Amino acid sequence: MNPGASASRCSVIIKVCLFLAASLAAFIAPASAQEKNEFVVRDVRIFDGTRVIPRGQVWVQDGRIKAVGADVKAPAAVHSINGTGETLLPGLIDSHTHAFTTALKEALVFGVTTELDMFTDYNYAAQIKKNQAEGKDLDLADLRSAGTLVTAPKGHGTEYGMAIPTITSPGEAQAFVDARIAEGSDYIKIIYDDGKAYGINTPAISKETMAAVILAAHQRGKLAVVHIGTLQGARDAIESGADGLAHLFVNAAPDAGFAALVASHHAFVVPTLSVQATISGAPSGKPLAADARIQSYLPAASLRNLGGSFPGTHGQFSYVQETVRQLKARHVPILAGTDAPNPGTAHGASMHGEMALLVAAGLTPVEALTAATSAPAHAFHLDDRGQVAPGKRADLLLVKGDPTTDISATRDIVGVWKAGVELDRASYRAALEKEKQTAVQSLASAPAEAESGLISDFDDAETPKARFGSGWMISTDSFRGGQSTAQMKVVAGGAEGSKSALQIDGTIVQNSIAWSGAMFFPGPAPMSPVNLATRKAITFWVKGDGKSYRLMVYTQSNGYMPKMQSFTAGPEWKKITVPFSAFEIDGHDLMGIFFGAWADPGTFSLTIDSVRLE
Repeated sequence: MNPGASASRCSVIIKVCLFLAASLAAFIAPASAQEKNEFVVRDVRIFDGTRVIPRGQVWVQDGRIKAVGADVKAPAAVHSINGTGETLLPGLIDSHTHAFTTALKEALVFGVTTELDMFTDYNYAAQIKKNQAEGKDLDLADLRSAGTLVTAPKGHGTEYGMAIPTITSPGEAQAFVDARIAEGSDYIKIIYDDGKAYGINTPAISKETMAAVILAAHQRGKLAVVHIGTLQGARDAIESGADGLAHLFVNAAPDAGFAALVASHHAFVVPTLSVQATISGAPSGKPLAADARIQSYLPAASLRNLGGSFPGTHGQFSYVQETVRQLKARHVPILAGTDAPNPGTAHGASMHGEMALLVAAGLTPVEALTAATSAPAHAFHLDDRGQVAPGKRADLLLVKGDPTTDISATRDIVGVWKAGVELDRASYRAALEKEKQTAVQSLASAPAEAESGLISDFDDAETPKARFGSGWMISTDSFRGGQSTAQMKVVAGGAEGSKSALQIDGTIVQNSIAWSGAMFFPGPAPMSPVNLATRKAITFWVKGDGKSYRLMVYTQSNGYMPKMQSFTAGPEWKKITVPFSAFEIDGHDLMGIFFGAWADPGTFSLTIDSVRLE
């Protein structure tokens, strides 16, 4: 997507996924390859990847589909599953994710048997693919990966503190692509987005360099998929020979010729509606998180992330919907992809929301199911999956009801099989419940020192002190590669004639996401949650240089994505009260409170005093 929104999204990739790694154990052991590896599903409605068979049988043997049809003659001794009133589908294929830690386990629980990753640590991808080749990881979705993406120096993808190679000119293209292939990239993912449609300016490769990279990928028999953020960027990518677009755009309505251009180049499109909706202020994750068929199989962090949002909104979601309708009219292959785990998404779960969004944008339920099964299998040359057909892998999803008429029926999952091995969803769900209960029990209670509500009045020391918690620290974008800076010091002359206050000075340096200021941590360690639900608001006094600033609140419920409110620091002291409800929180798991500058480049200075919870 765009660098500004993408930075937020990929911050989740780096930060929330690390959080998941630390907090979420491997819930279930994979079943052996022999256990329940031959079975027949009888009297079931079948969506085979493109069409509906109203009633039939599917016989699975040795991890493959042996026979499909109304008259399958499986031996009586073969384990039989009654599919009356249910629908059997190919395992879902998510065509745009970022896979780390527990992502592939979560995906499989929701029937996503293959993830097409668009940027991850290539070492991680290599290990997963090695395990897959050895017949291991049957409790994880299969992985294909772009590995390291293709971007400009300081372009999107470089901002997370991870050292990755970059490209500056067309002449470097073949060597660059060859290096990615040597690392194991299954296809090439290219960033062509300068962020200007989102009010920022991030370096991006030229159209000539993009075209050279696409040609270099094709020279080695690899697909080239391009991340774009604007209509013009999408046009440039298609004109340069891209095999597919990794996103659509919210900055403009599609022009009359766009869909025809894509069709004439025989390219595919992954609209990533789940993320586009969240970026443009029409998030779809919260209703999905509230669905009982989804909710009880979500880890706590993923449940929170589904309800998350990006700072600010950009563009119009209706532009994306209209583009999808025009692409459909021109018979452009549309692939379902979520861009999980960005705000408003979760691995696996969001595929069910993505299909619903595709239907809302004009696809029929059958077309949406095709976009999640046979279409990505065909586009990415995964010839062994994506269909319920003899000889294909037995990657299967069994659901109650009829998703070919009601797409939401895909959420009512009866069973999931990868290579013929059924996933133990009941054990997964039980382990999740235990994990959630443990997390609630371990949540720190409010310290006695917090009873008065006062955090700091800055009158009793030369350095900033807090009445409870782990105190005040500088917080900037430097940990993820940014160059913004800040300093804080206790100065004379506080609000209401008090002795002292806290002055925060700094500089915001332009970046895809930039911030600088001071953070108070209420828990015994930075970013540890504490229960302050007896309080209902944050109050403080402020004065400064007349600029707009952000009050940001971090809670465990929202992972590492802050909720924000703006305030202005004028030349005179002013008291500000912001209720917890403005952040959509109740204070039971507060992790941090930030005061400072956001996004706008340049120097700043603000002074705060008498910070308290009321």
